[in-house]
Amino acid sequence: MRYNDHDDTRIIEDEFAERRNRELRDMLRTIYLALEEKGYDSVQQLAHYLLTGEPTYITAHRGARALTAHLERDELIEEIVRFYVEKHPYMQKSCE
Repeated sequence: MRYNDHDDTRIIEDEFAERRNRELRDMLRTIYLALEEKGYDSVQQLAHYLLTGEPTYITAHRGARALTAHLERDELIEEIVRFYVEKHPYMQKSCE
């Protein structure tokens, strides 16, 4: 949660964004695990889904394909990039 520096007002958008990011991570995890359980290459299947928007790259197992209806691919890509950058400190170093 973040507050405005001038009057200690909570900024709701940040709280909403944090909650949405957690939801996206949970959905991605469910989809990933469903693909793994069915024996698919989860990374490859997800990558093709993200590139094309074609839900048939996602298994219906455990309701994973139905979850894609609740996903905005651009939000999911943003969350994946955010996670990658945060977990790889060398991404944050200067290019000098």
